[in-house]
Formats: sequence, structure tokens, C-alpha cells
Amino acid sequence: MNQRELKNLLAEIRDGRMDLDEGLARLRHLPFEDIGIARIDHHRELRQGSPEVIFGENKTPEQLLTIVSAMTGRQRNILVTRLDEEKGGLLVSRWPEGDYDPLARTFCLQLSPLPDLHRGPLLIACAGTSDLPVAREAMVTARMFGIEVEELTDVGVAGIHRLLAETDPLSRAAAIIVVAGMEGALPSVVGGLVAVPVIAVPTSVGYGAAFGGVAALLGMLNSCAGGVTVVNIDNGFGAAFAAARILRRQPA
Repeated sequence: MNQRELKNLLAEIRDGRMDLDEGLARLRHLPFEDIGIARIDHHRELRQGSPEVIFGENKTPEQLLTIVSAMTGRQRNILVTRLDEEKGGLLVSRWPEGDYDPLARTFCLQLSPLPDLHRGPLLIACAGTSDLPVAREAMVTARMFGIEVEELTDVGVAGIHRLLAETDPLSRAAAIIVVAGMEGALPSVVGGLVAVPVIAVPTSVGYGAAFGGVAALLGMLNSCAGGVTVVNIDNGFGAAFAAARILRRQPA
């Protein structure tokens, strides 16, 4: 339940269009619903502004079906992250109106209108094509949260002129997510060019001494551009969630 839905419910009770028992029945699953294998946080959107998202990795197909079924029963929009093709295909076969993105490894099912925050655009820039899975996860997440998204692909520091040619999207962005592997230098460059929040996402892309993204993570944490925020390795979802929190507090 979000703020709009709660206000509508209370208004219906106040105006006599819904009796107290029906209103109580509607509210009885707040703040969470225990379905045995999970406790679904129906209160999260009301609390945080963004609904609960299902982390699909390491969940069994049966667990995923149970959780998604419980959420769809309450007409909630569904976002599942970190899905392999087998699990993604299973969800699509059960809910064919949904969308599985094999690059982002996400499944989306829209059952009610997406929120329109009238915020953005959020620019998602990735250093190289190998970073696209993480950037795409951020893009899918941000759009499900009601944020306008623009994308820049393959603008890494190995050919810095590619980034410097994109002054228009950089200048109109309300916030920027920068996704990069290897040495993780791109967020420092972007952070030195713009005045808006910059969220850096290190990826596990790189040769041996990249240590699975640790080199990029440390490079971003030590950015010489002040104010760059850093999330965990390959965490496109977390970057989009952070951007949603930032943009939600900005004037429309």
C-alpha cells in the first residue's frame, strides 16, 4: 500500500463509502503478510516510497512462484532481480504479461499504474559494453520506481572524447548513475563535470588484478571528485534505489 491508496481508503471510510469492517479487512495485512516461507512487507512503499523488490538469486523456483503469487494477489507491481534464464522463463510462463530481461536478469509485472514522480531525468552512464548488465538492472529498477531514465553506453575513459561529446545529457540530468569496471575511473571524471548527485557502481569486469571489482570499488571510494557516492559491486539495483530516494526529495 502506498500513500495515495491509504488516503483513498481513509477517505472512503470517512465519507461512508466503506464500512469499518471492510476497511479493517483491507488493512489487516499491514505491515506485513506471513506466507510461511517469507514475510511480505506490504508497508514498505508507505514507509520508504518504493515497494518491496524480490531478490531472485538463491531462491528456488517454488519459493519465487509462492512469493510472486502472494504479491500479485494484492495487485502489486512486481520487480524480481538476479534471475537466471530458467527462473525468468518460469515466471513468464506463469505470468505471460510480464517481461523478463535476460541482460538485466530482471522480471517485471505491472498490475497497477506505475508511480509518476515527475523527477529526472536520471542519467545512467556505463563505461563499456561489458558493464551493461549492471547498468540495465539500474535502468529497469529506476523505471519501475517511476523515474524518467536516459542512458549513455560505452563512454569509458579509454576514449574520453566519447563522454565529452555528450554534454547535453550530462547537463540536463537531475542525478547520474555511473557504472564502470576495470580501474573504476569514470565516476571521478563525471563527478568533476557536473553539480548533481553522482552514484558510482563498480562492476566485476576486469582482468585478474581487478579482483572481481574490488579495484574499481577502491578507486571509486578514493575518487578525487568530491561528493561521489559509491554502492556495492555490481549493485545496479542499489544505485537506482539510492537515486530514487534522492530525486524524491527534490522539487518536481
